[in-house]
Amino acid sequence: MRFTLQLGFARYPDFQKIAQVAEQAGFSSIGMPDSFFFPKHTESQYPYADTELIRGYIEAMPFIEPIVSMSWMAAVTHRIRFYPSVMKVPTRQPLVLAKALSSLAVLSGERILLGAGLSPWKEDFAYNNVDFDKRGQLMDECIAIIRGAMSGQYFEYHSANYDFGPMKMFPVPSRPVPILIGGHSKPALKRAARLGDGWVAANTDFDTLKSLLAQLAQLRREYGTEGRRDFEIHGFDVAAQSPADYRRLGELGVTDACVAPWGFDPATPLEAQLDGLRRFGDAVISKM
Repeated sequence: MRFTLQLGFARYPDFQKIAQVAEQAGFSSIGMPDSFFFPKHTESQYPYADTELIRGYIEAMPFIEPIVSMSWMAAVTHRIRFYPSVMKVPTRQPLVLAKALSSLAVLSGERILLGAGLSPWKEDFAYNNVDFDKRGQLMDECIAIIRGAMSGQYFEYHSANYDFGPMKMFPVPSRPVPILIGGHSKPALKRAARLGDGWVAANTDFDTLKSLLAQLAQLRREYGTEGRRDFEIHGFDVAAQSPADYRRLGELGVTDACVAPWGFDPATPLEAQLDGLRRFGDAVISKM
């Protein structure tokens, strides 16, 4: 099993040092949160935690654009991978996103994945002049465009939403950037089974994660994708602590366990965060 550090509860000036110590501690990946802005008024509901609690977190927490933060950390590391966890893909122009991902993948030694999701906040779409009601269709088309644009071949796309003629992007990575689909809803699980190179969970307990993975496995059988050995499952059991806990996740099919070693308080001092990374590496990663 591999381990992913979920870096949503840290201060951005510390990201480089945290990434270096995470790499030394044996983490395989770092996941970055994504947020454009905080809408002062919204009717939307956050599906993974108390909406007002999350609104307070988003309002008070500084967010760096994931492509920028991943670039900054990749510049001072050598092996660890990076991905947005997860990026609000349909709110972005897919060719621009493909170019940014392609460039960063090439410069970083192909250590970039795309964690791809929607957004529960209608304003993320409306303020970017994107139709919220078409978000699922736009997501599928964005995935197709990103993959086609980074194929290294001439690629064109024609639909009611995106329409462009043959073009070739260069440089592109030698291997496709893996796309991990995020989300717990049935449409998200279907998309992961049908189109994804993997799936990434939000914070869950063990029983919830077990149920979601059973649904995902059934959908992969239905779509004929269950045979992919490279399919990554990034699972987050917030109560897991010991090697036995993580072995139990591995038995569910989790390939990459998501971890927040110092908890969920971004005010934790940097030295305590780094100590948490080192202790987790010694107590868990080295035992797996």
